[in-house]
Amino acid sequence: MEEVNHISNKIIGLAIEVHRSLGPGLLESAYQECLYYELKNEGFRVEKEKPMPIVYKDIKLDHGYRIDLLVEDKVVVEIKTVDALIDVHFAQLLTYLKLGKYKLGLLINFNVPLLKNGIKRIIN
Repeated sequence: MEEVNHISNKIIGLAIEVHRSLGPGLLESAYQECLYYELKNEGFRVEKEKPMPIVYKDIKLDHGYRIDLLVEDKVVVEIKTVDALIDVHFAQLLTYLKLGKYKLGLLINFNVPLLKNGIKRIIN
C-alpha cells in the first residue's frame, strides 16, 4: 500500500499544480489532458480513457465505462467539474475499483476554489 500512497500523493500534488495554473471553471477534458501531461512528464505510466468492461456470467460486455486516468495500473483517477460531489460520483469510482480490482481511487473535483477541498481518496 506504501507504493500506492506514494503514487496518489504525487497525483494530488500535480493536480494541485494544474488547478493553480488553470483555476476552476473549465471542462473535465481540459483538466484530464493537463494532468495526463504532468503525470507522463514525471515518468508515470498512465492510461487515459481506459475501457472498463463488465463481466456478466463469464461474458465480457463493453458497456462504455471508461476510467479517466489509470496511473501505474494501480490508482484510478476520476475527474469531475461539478458544483458538489454527490453519491453517484463515489459509486462510479467504487465500481471502477471493484471491476478492475484496484486498491485506491482519487475523485478530483476541479470546480472548487481550493483543490484540496475537491479531492477524495477512496480505498477498495
